[in-house]
Amino acid sequence: MKQGYFRVAAAVPHVNVADVDYNVEQIKAMAKELDRLGVQLSVFPELCVTAYTCADLFHQQTLLNAAQRGVESLKEFTRDLDSVIIIGAPMRIDGAVYNCGIALGKGEILNVTPKTYLPDYNEFYEKRWFQPSHISANTPTLLSINGVKVGIEICEDLWAPIPPSTKLALAGAQIIVNLSASDDLIGKYAYLTSLIKQQSARCISGYVYASAGYGESSTDLVFDGKAIIAENGVILNANKRWTRKAAYEIADIDITAIDRDRLHTMTFNDCAARENASAATVSIELPEKDDDTLLRTVDPYPFVPPTDGLLNERCEEIVNIQAAGLAKRLEATHTKNLVVGISGGLDSTLALLIAVKTFDMLSLPRTGIHGITMPGFGTTDRTYENAISLMKTLGVSIREIPIADAVKLHFRDISHDIAHHDVTYENSQARERTQILMDIANQVSGMVLGTGDLSELALGWATYNGDHMSMYGVNAGVPKTLVKYLVKWFAENAATPREKSTLLDIVDTPISPELIPADSQGNITQKTEDLVGPYELHDFFLYNILRYGFSPTRIYFLAQKAFKDKYDNETIKKWLKTFCRRFFNQQFKRSCLPDGPKVGSVCLSPRGDWRMPSDASSALWLKECESL
Repeated sequence: MKQGYFRVAAAVPHVNVADVDYNVEQIKAMAKELDRLGVQLSVFPELCVTAYTCADLFHQQTLLNAAQRGVESLKEFTRDLDSVIIIGAPMRIDGAVYNCGIALGKGEILNVTPKTYLPDYNEFYEKRWFQPSHISANTPTLLSINGVKVGIEICEDLWAPIPPSTKLALAGAQIIVNLSASDDLIGKYAYLTSLIKQQSARCISGYVYASAGYGESSTDLVFDGKAIIAENGVILNANKRWTRKAAYEIADIDITAIDRDRLHTMTFNDCAARENASAATVSIELPEKDDDTLLRTVDPYPFVPPTDGLLNERCEEIVNIQAAGLAKRLEATHTKNLVVGISGGLDSTLALLIAVKTFDMLSLPRTGIHGITMPGFGTTDRTYENAISLMKTLGVSIREIPIADAVKLHFRDISHDIAHHDVTYENSQARERTQILMDIANQVSGMVLGTGDLSELALGWATYNGDHMSMYGVNAGVPKTLVKYLVKWFAENAATPREKSTLLDIVDTPISPELIPADSQGNITQKTEDLVGPYELHDFFLYNILRYGFSPTRIYFLAQKAFKDKYDNETIKKWLKTFCRRFFNQQFKRSCLPDGPKVGSVCLSPRGDWRMPSDASSALWLKECESL
């Protein structure tokens, strides 16, 4: 299992109804191909050895004998495979016939799981031919393949109020497989995929679904040959249906992520204890294949909404969360004035847009939003003009308060050389701006709206008691890559062309605190990403460390896949070390954060998702980074 991934396949072979010899050869050919591709577990459809639509032939001795021989043939065939296959076949047990899922590997029958819930309606009158599993003497069994535990259910089982997979997962199954023969009806596929996603999410598991396809009888039903692989609520792969030929889908299921989510989800563990779910386990060890390929997409931008039909809905949800949090804070404090420092950068722009949305929601005049621009030593014409343009376009109150003279006086007071552009030079400006905002908030009986984002909090890229402090941090749950995306989304939905052009130029402006003087042409010289690294990398690191608790080794592996065409290995390693170092030594800033709304699954609030000692050591993480 490379880097904690387990390779599975949902396989749909071509079948001939009741032609066992033909079907077995089709299964063998596909199983051999999947084994060559490094698959460790291949799942085939319900009753694929005989075909599902044999009807009354299931009580014919000729067919049942042939099915038994077919299973034996497949069992022997697996001696030369480095993988396990799970097939569907009718099995005679204690004088009755059962619809079974049969796990085969290394020349052994590892597990036989009869179907639990048999449909008895319309054309699916399975109780005419089969007995349900609760009458069988068989006990539930998990299959352990190199330590990965697999549970089996069959077709209708998934549709039951309490599917067998629920108890199998609670008993330890990390992957559920479903051997199915689900016909196609109008609207059924969408419902089924939703069911698979939901069950994999509830069970915090992988889910491999293989359903009967081309070759089944069309006397009364038609089968489209579904191959679907899901993981914890997400469809990893799904085949194109109606191909009229054999098909399969392969994916690498993230066992490490599944185990971490179960470890971190107390509801799952409490339910497992309450239900006292248990199952026997049969183990098999397969040779580990030397293969560094990863058959799944690694999203380089895990915080950014997908660019599909849900795009607008997702963005609206995010900004509504921010606005709802701010609205409640304003109502609770009876505040009708907000003070926001506007720099012409991404973070303050998003904060201002959320403030405007909130005031509109509460039917408050936008003039109650006091936008304060505070040009200093590093302010460029571009950011200054964008700040003014944005405030004018949005109709908020505007105040311009240059800070240069006040900071120079402060430098004299503390005996600091203004030519020495060190951290004192930079932080003095940030703290001066925060003092101005706080004092104006007193003047207008308002509150200061924080603009800092989640990525800056993770890196500690904020001046302690400067931009680090506010009375409500509306962007605290929004990482930099998402800030940029949301501002762009606001631009696409802007009320006027001027607002749109201003927002788009802000998106294109280099990220900078503008605390160091511009160059001779007036361009920004202090670019944040040159100093601490690309935010797209840091957001990737942040998501995988906090969401899944991954190690530096695994994050490095994933980053190589996600950014293979953009960053070389040394660059990724360099900034991963920077992230780990800063994430630990800057925790003290996060330990005293202002309130702010949680937006996604990753949050750094010391009152919420992340509780960490400010003096925790990064030694283990940095040592692992050095070994990469």
